[in-house]
Parts: sequence; C-alpha cells; structure tokens
Amino acid sequence: MRTVIWLVLLFAVAVVAALTLGDNSGLASFYWNGWRLDLSLNFFLIVAIGTGFAMLTASQALYALLGLPGPAREWRGLRLERTAQAALREAQAEFFGGRYSRAHKAAQRAIGLRQDVGILADDHEFRMLATLLAAGSLHRLQDRSRRDELLQQAPRGGRRAGNAAVDDGARLLAAEWALDDGDGPRAEALLAELQPGVARRTQALRLKLRAARLERRPLDALQTARLLANHQAFSQTAALGLLRSLAIEALDAVHDADQLRSAWQRFDLADQRDPFVAARAARRAAAFDVPDEGRAWLRPLWDRLDTLGADGRAEVALALADSAAGLGPDWLARVEAAQRSYPTDASVQAAAGAVLVERQLWGKARRPLEQAGQDSRLLPRARRQAWRSLARLATEEGDQARALDCLTRAAAID
Repeated sequence: MRTVIWLVLLFAVAVVAALTLGDNSGLASFYWNGWRLDLSLNFFLIVAIGTGFAMLTASQALYALLGLPGPAREWRGLRLERTAQAALREAQAEFFGGRYSRAHKAAQRAIGLRQDVGILADDHEFRMLATLLAAGSLHRLQDRSRRDELLQQAPRGGRRAGNAAVDDGARLLAAEWALDDGDGPRAEALLAELQPGVARRTQALRLKLRAARLERRPLDALQTARLLANHQAFSQTAALGLLRSLAIEALDAVHDADQLRSAWQRFDLADQRDPFVAARAARRAAAFDVPDEGRAWLRPLWDRLDTLGADGRAEVALALADSAAGLGPDWLARVEAAQRSYPTDASVQAAAGAVLVERQLWGKARRPLEQAGQDSRLLPRARRQAWRSLARLATEEGDQARALDCLTRAAAID
C-alpha cells in the first residue's frame, strides 16, 4: 500500500513539473569578474535542489560519524546491563534451586558487572539484592565469616522510598541469620534498628519471638506471641498452644513468690483464665508456701468448671488438691457443689477428698479419696496422693493395718 501511495505522489510531482516547467523559458545569469554564465532556469533549479540534498545528506552522514562513539558506548552499557541482570536472575534461580555455590558465584559476578555499568553503578537496590543473594548463599554454606564481611560491605541507602524496603529486608535477613547462629543479642540489635512500622510486621514479630525465646525471656516472648496471634499469624489452635506453653514457661522460670506475683500480673486476662496456666501458677504458689494466692487464682475457674472441658476441669481440680494446705471454710461449699455436679469425675473427687482432709472432715473424705485412688484414668501422681491421704486417715483412726495397705497401694502405682 505504501508503494502505491509513493507512485501516485511521484506521478503527481511529474505532472506538476511538466505543467509548470515545460514551457519555462527563463534564464539564470551569473556575473563574475567580467564573465557571464547563463543557465536555464529549470536546470538551475534542479542543480540547486540536488546540491541542497547532497549537502544535507553529507551533513547527516558527518553527524552520524562523529556521534558513533555515543551509541556504541550505550550499546556496550546496555549489553553489560543485560549481562548483570542475567547474572542476578541466575543467582536467584540457583539459590532457590539449592545450589548455593553457584548462586554465590553468580551474585558476585553481578556485583562485579555493576561497577562497569553506569546505570547500575548508582542502583542501590540492585547491589543490595545481589549482596543479599551472595550472603544468603554463604549462610547456607555455613561460611559465617565471609557472610558477615559481605553484609558489612553492603551500603545503606538511607530512607529514600526506593531504598528503604531493601534495607529493611537486609536487616530482617541479617537478624534471621543471627538467630540461626544462636546470637540473640545481635538479632535484637538489628531488629531495634527497624522503623516502628516495619517492626510491627509479622516477620519482624516472628524474629522477636525467636530472639526472646532464645534469650529465655518467656514474658517478652508471650507478649510478642500475643501480637502475632492478633495478626492471625497462627491458627487458633497453634496460637492457644504457643501462648499456653510460654505462660507456663514464664511461671517455671520464677524463683520466689514475688517473681511469681509479678509474672501473674503481667499475664493478660486470657492467660489468667486458661485452666492449664492457672493450675501451674497455683502449684508454683504452693511450692513457694503461698497456696492461698494460688487458690485465689483458681477460684474464677472453679466457679465455672462446666465451661472448661474435661481436661481443663481435671487440671484445675488437681491443682486445687495440690494447694489445699491452709484452705479455709469458704471453699467447702464450692467443693461440695462440684462434687455433687461431677460424681464420676475422679479429678474432682480427688480435689474434694484433699479439701476435706485439710479441713479434717475424715468421714466425708474417705469415699471421694477411694474413688480417686481406684480410678485408673486419673494421673498416677494424683492416685498415689489419694492413697497416701487414705493412709493418713487410717493412721488418725488408729487402723495401722489399713494405713499400711493404703501405702502399699500407693507404692504399687506406676
């Protein structure tokens, strides 16, 4: 189609030239130093147009020749840039493919090519990505010294929009590697450098949780885990198990009653209402000779035993049995009500028996203790405690034979 258009235009020009120049009898006269040159006007126009076209073509050719080094330089730079980008992509592919030696070599090649490319020389993001790939490969290869050397050589790009993301990613990766090395303080120092918004991200919180657990600070780990649970970083079941284990770990880490109170006060209400956590706290309080405080922590749960489930009810009941020392008469009504509500629950019967023994109600204590001691579903420790309490009752009644039999039964429980 373009050829047809050009032919039509050519015909049109020929027709116009024939109509305007065919009968043109004009002359172009040139005078120089006594000489005169006469040319046909048509010939003069053709020569003038041809000369102009030739000069234009020559000037364009000269400009292209003089400007040839620029395009050549751009072409070489573009080729080097493509080579550097290809090396970076190769490093990524090798890294994700598990070939870390090759990934490190490709990343180092990309870093070296960056110096020769003007566009990439100032590209902070490109250099950081290549450096992180090289350092990550060395981390996988357990070459910590060279990894740390690479990280120290990596520049920081400030808080510019294009650089902040990759710098934050570098800090998060460095913190994760420090945790893999077991260096909790270094990981926490790197996490402290993060901006507040970045520090609240799920990955940063996960690393803070790992660091707190590594440094054996279960209370700090518990607070971080709760933030992660609020971010829905875990399933509901996993979050419950993690929070419970951290709370119990915090309780096990205390060394006196004051530390126990402080830890309990730092718990959220959800932790304090967890039957397993409250049961462990009550047992720890009993171990520190403050069982009354442990019973106070158990009371809200005891008042709603029906909502705890079988496992939670058993934990609370057995914890009450372990912390029954010095129990006052205010608990009798609660325990007897629970005993009537759960006549076949061995853990509740064991708790009732322990409370009745503590209150020296020997006649009422015998039946629930026998039921608890004979129930094989109950924990061996609770069964042994029930038989020892029965032996104590028999001793109080002067029945030494029965006391010996109860102690024998307690000793026979694995």
